[in-house]
Amino acid sequence: MRYLCRLGFLKSYSIDNLLYLPFIKSQSCLLSSHSKSSKHHPSKNGHNKSQTESETKSIGSLFSEIAEILGAETVTDGRYPDAFSESNGTQLSFSEVSAEYTSYTQGVRRIAEENTREQVNLSVLEDTQARSPGGNDVSPMVEQITNIVRAETGAGSMEERLEKSSLVLDSGVVEKVLKRCFKVPRLALRFFRWVKFQNGSCHTTRTYNTMLYIAGEAKNFGLVEKLIGEMEEKGCEKDIKTWTILISHYGKANLIGKALMVLEKMRESGCEPDVAAYMILIRSLCNAQKADVALEFYKEMVQMGMQLDMSLYKLLLTCLAGRGDIAGFQSVADDMIKGSQIPERDVFSCMLKSFCIAGRIREALELIRDLNDKNLTLEPDDFETLVKGLCTADRITDAVEIVDIMKKRKVLNAETHGIIISGYLRRNDIPRAFDLLQTMTESGYVPTVSTYTELMQHLFRLNEYQKGCKLYVEMLERGVEPDSVAITAMVAGHVQQNRISEAWKVFNSMQDRGLRPTWKSYSVFIMELCKISRTDEIMKVLNEMQASEIVVGDEIFNWIISYLEKKGETEMVQKVIQMQRTCKLYPQEHEVSGNNVPKRLAHNLDLNSNRLETVRMNFHLVEHIPKTNNEQDLQEICRILSTSTSWCLIEEALERCTVQFTPQLVVKILCNSSLHVHSALRFFSWVGNRDGYSHTTETYNMGIKILGSGKNFKAMKNLFFEMRRKGHPITPDTWTIMIMRYGRAGLTEIALRNFAEMKADDCKPNGSTYKYLIICLCGRKGRKEDEAIKLFQEMIRAGYVPDKELVETYIKCLCQAGKLLDGRRCIEALRKLGFTIPLSYSLYIRALCRAGRLEEAVALADEVGTERVKLDQYIFGSLVHGLLRRGRLKEALEKVDSMKEVGIHPNVHVYTSLIVHFFKEKQMEKALETFQKMKEEGCKPTIVTYSALIRGHMDMGNIVDAWNVFRLIQREGPFPDFKTYSMFISSLCKVGKSEEALQLLSEMLDSGIVPSTINFRTVMFGLNTEGKHSLASTVLQKKLALKSKRMLLA
Repeated sequence: MRYLCRLGFLKSYSIDNLLYLPFIKSQSCLLSSHSKSSKHHPSKNGHNKSQTESETKSIGSLFSEIAEILGAETVTDGRYPDAFSESNGTQLSFSEVSAEYTSYTQGVRRIAEENTREQVNLSVLEDTQARSPGGNDVSPMVEQITNIVRAETGAGSMEERLEKSSLVLDSGVVEKVLKRCFKVPRLALRFFRWVKFQNGSCHTTRTYNTMLYIAGEAKNFGLVEKLIGEMEEKGCEKDIKTWTILISHYGKANLIGKALMVLEKMRESGCEPDVAAYMILIRSLCNAQKADVALEFYKEMVQMGMQLDMSLYKLLLTCLAGRGDIAGFQSVADDMIKGSQIPERDVFSCMLKSFCIAGRIREALELIRDLNDKNLTLEPDDFETLVKGLCTADRITDAVEIVDIMKKRKVLNAETHGIIISGYLRRNDIPRAFDLLQTMTESGYVPTVSTYTELMQHLFRLNEYQKGCKLYVEMLERGVEPDSVAITAMVAGHVQQNRISEAWKVFNSMQDRGLRPTWKSYSVFIMELCKISRTDEIMKVLNEMQASEIVVGDEIFNWIISYLEKKGETEMVQKVIQMQRTCKLYPQEHEVSGNNVPKRLAHNLDLNSNRLETVRMNFHLVEHIPKTNNEQDLQEICRILSTSTSWCLIEEALERCTVQFTPQLVVKILCNSSLHVHSALRFFSWVGNRDGYSHTTETYNMGIKILGSGKNFKAMKNLFFEMRRKGHPITPDTWTIMIMRYGRAGLTEIALRNFAEMKADDCKPNGSTYKYLIICLCGRKGRKEDEAIKLFQEMIRAGYVPDKELVETYIKCLCQAGKLLDGRRCIEALRKLGFTIPLSYSLYIRALCRAGRLEEAVALADEVGTERVKLDQYIFGSLVHGLLRRGRLKEALEKVDSMKEVGIHPNVHVYTSLIVHFFKEKQMEKALETFQKMKEEGCKPTIVTYSALIRGHMDMGNIVDAWNVFRLIQREGPFPDFKTYSMFISSLCKVGKSEEALQLLSEMLDSGIVPSTINFRTVMFGLNTEGKHSLASTVLQKKLALKSKRMLLA
């Protein structure tokens, strides 16, 4: 268990790690150590600047020395700026390093993963000569059964056809059939289950191993656990292949904790890991950035006389370089030379690549100097590696100087030119990239397909469609054969211009060229089609993808489902969900009826209601709408309003539709179009001018609400005056909507003036008016405690009973303002209104704890007599929370134990407070143990709990783990809300991951949650700080685009 202890509690839920490059986490450790050291210097900026200048000069002199060694005479061309004014230092953040080295790093990882898969395939899935134990050839039987299993059509089910075949099966035949069905896991499982019920003795360790491998490949770890349980029930012994398969699949899924637990169980069973098991585990640890633990296992291998293969040596070196473990790095390199007898020249190349991938330019240059001392020369591949490393570190001038040396040595090639072009593109220096392209072609070099592809992608992003197409034609004319990536880039370019026929023509050309579309090709095609709302084409691509026997995967299905839900196409959603289920290993025990709303869609509605008040408050503040409208009409109009930003196109579509509009239907349409304010209000005006239709108070109220949500208060007030001019009754709800909108924007003075106007207009405020005005006055923006106190007392005198939400907000405001006497009066008023003693006291005590007034809270609790036990149930979590905020952990834990003794178990509030405390104290293991204990005791985490986990991981520098938690709740719930997105965006920007925050901003919009101005500002500031000005401008464009949707344009 020593490895588990060293790792701490590893997250078993971190399943998907698809979006992040291999070295982000390890580099964050390097950066964090740097930031810690900087804290000791009060003159931070000045010190860092001088330190950076010193570092730059140091690297500059080192590079000059290396350039002289390699044969450079002078810096080549005066066109380029000074080599060392381009960068703030060689040690870039790892997100920048990895961004440039994505293709190379993924190549190393892909080789490693393919080797892993090859090892497992060779030992588990290789279909050896089909002979029975007695030596008889069973190939015809295996072929016949395989055809029955894989046939999707035929008379009767698969099981019926198998029974009718009357074939006698043995374990060898079953194993071979399963191996031939590993690409269709659901069919393999059905066959496996059928054999189990027909003749359980056919299943042996070998058949279970094969099924375990298939289930692991499908990432169905629930099935994996179930199969292991079945093996134990049947008494099937686990052999070394069983353990190796489990370690392999848990490792590939980044479930490192599970993989290490399997290793421990393996050893406990008396089965020692072999070379394959060690290599699989080390590879998984490297990919998960657990370099220190990987090194421990490597040392074990060396002690046992085992060796790695070359690809794994490369991966381990790269991981150690990224981690900054130079001693471990050097020891592995020494073992490669002495133990594995790898030529020193080859080891040097591996070391150089690893340093360059990790962004360690200084170490790479020092390595070249050491190479010179040993009278070894650089090979052409080494020059190329160094050029790529320099470009990655944003030292393009230095890279150009190395290219000139390569030219003199006559080792220059098109690939090296492509690296420089890629460096310019990374800087968004498009003109210089194309100048270099022209220069290299004039010099007789033919650009590679990857260079052409990258240039095309940048042109399409800049909306230079014609230039991108021209470049593709040029590539073909030069005889450069496009690969699937180049063709996919061209498909994306066509789709972005809504040229679907051209896109299909290019996509289908893959087969003509002998290429097979990849999962990535299909996914890009589908994503681009989603952006232009081409549902029919999306389904066509999806069907073709399934027909090609490529595993679609939940990621693509979830994209499509999300897109269809936003379009309101519920029938199509059910169809895609059904397609998704057929791709699973386990069929669902129940089918979703067409009337059921998918969980994700229901959640999006909840998010909208929380953020925009489009559900709960809409229907609360307008007259109840009977469910008599045709839902199909509602969906059709909502689809029209959301498919385009051009009102002319929307109006044409509305004129063509045959929907009979009623005020009830219009209110529903407006309610469901809150994210498209501009279109919704244009629709409001359009429908109001139609013959046979007239607006009502309810439709005007909804229009006022939508304008207020877009903060277009002038138009909101004008609509109010129009409503009055046309003689529609001005109800208390009309005033309440305007008051609430002003208040939530922090304009509480205007909200109070509207309240006074309401009274002057002889319109009596109702309970909702008082509630939302008091809540706004107690908010952070525009807080006015004295006015809130007066209104609360006025509300009580008017006979309205405040609800729990209002009381909590009001008392919290009083405690924060130090108005404890008014808090006392509030409790007394609540008791007169029928609130019980425990409930009224608990509301006040919670507010005191949250305001940091722990002593007052405890004293107040002591005043309660016989009902103290019931009160403790209400305030338990708040007291623990208050103690932890003061850092009094021991007292908090004693409180938890004392409550357990009287039968009160910790609730989600208590567990979440403990998790927050442990992360704050940098005790990550305890925080994760608390989270695990919480789940084991049946206490379901809330979105607040998961948000605390995300924030804690970010504070600890575990960015990948934070993303894993976020992806988990995106898939399984509780779904992220506005506060979760905002916190994560802010945390990412603080650690220099603003590009990832930008991605999160887009996902936030896609989830139906409207980002705030602060969200946009945070991301823009972060990107500009990181020097990514072009990306920062796209954030501004997003903000303006959203504003245009949510504001009524003149």
